[in-house]
Amino acid sequence: MPNVIVTRTFDAPRAFIFDAFTDPGLVGRWWGPKGFTTPFCNIDLRVGGTVLSCMRSPEGKDFWSTGVYREILRPERIVSTDSFADEKGKVVPASYYGMSAEFPMEMLIQVTLFEEQGKTKLVLEHIGIPASEHENCAAGWNESFDKLADFAREYVASKKVA
Repeated sequence: MPNVIVTRTFDAPRAFIFDAFTDPGLVGRWWGPKGFTTPFCNIDLRVGGTVLSCMRSPEGKDFWSTGVYREILRPERIVSTDSFADEKGKVVPASYYGMSAEFPMEMLIQVTLFEEQGKTKLVLEHIGIPASEHENCAAGWNESFDKLADFAREYVASKKVA
């Protein structure tokens, strides 16, 4: 099954974009599609460390996910597993949230960051997403990255003022 690949360029330093993925306080500023919030995020940033986060829909439904970091190369690469979870971090099937049973119990997320003339090119590869969900997955990532782009603009503007 082909992977979901999303490429975006952010007008922000690579170190900031890396931190936006790995600092729980920053993740909460942009994680989740349009209208979603991140009321909880815990990150143990080390190979073998875990991430547990909650995305809340505009209707108030919580979607928990967890993963284990497999590779961390600051500021250029992050690789982690990705699974649906309950609020305690126990891996659950996607059907727990009323989603397709085609989702595997464990997927993989690879984020690679490139510095390009003061901007950051991000290539995200979400491995294991069922073909029937590729469009929704890509749309969700792009809406999240729209929020990250806005947050990055605010960050860069605040540094120019300071």
